[in-house]
Amino acid sequence: MPAALRLGLTGGIGSGKSTVAGMLADLGAAVIDADAVARSVTAPGGAAIAPIAAAFGGSFITADGAMDRDRMREHAYVDATARQRLEAIIHPLVGESMAQQAGAALRAGHSCLVFDIPLLVESGRWRRQLDRVLVLDCDCETQMRRVMARSGLAREAVLAIIAAQAGRAQRLAAADAVICNQDLSLEALRAEVAQIARHFGL
Repeated sequence: MPAALRLGLTGGIGSGKSTVAGMLADLGAAVIDADAVARSVTAPGGAAIAPIAAAFGGSFITADGAMDRDRMREHAYVDATARQRLEAIIHPLVGESMAQQAGAALRAGHSCLVFDIPLLVESGRWRRQLDRVLVLDCDCETQMRRVMARSGLAREAVLAIIAAQAGRAQRLAAADAVICNQDLSLEALRAEVAQIARHFGL
């Protein structure tokens, strides 16, 4: 049996990663979503909850047993090491869960595994584990317009998120393939995805 292609999917916030991941899944890819896994390990009963409580204190866990995201975000602003300590807890758990999902997808016979990783470029470690990287690209104004429309966040908040991510040039430098999701209709985007997916065995 030929080895499955391991495709990394990334792009800045508001670039359309979730939409494209869904389109690739429709074409037969197995999609493994790093954000969804991270949310699951910090949800009530998640594997990260006990280590987070031990490292940061019980006040960082909500009444229903999830990580208090707002409190953790505020804490990270005043404690420069908080994010690194949190990532040291979460990242190994996310990696382990994603590896399990990948194994299940391989056993199910998928020929292309899509790893949806928002911080693929920033992490530094993911690139070595992937065969190809597909980057979704659009300009900053487009990102802000989409994120503000869907989340209700203020412009300044969205700008801060964009500033914390890798820049466009960094992402494009890491790309094996690029889809410019700037002014495309959903139908045009689907056509672009279908065309590029042929290069990934889909």
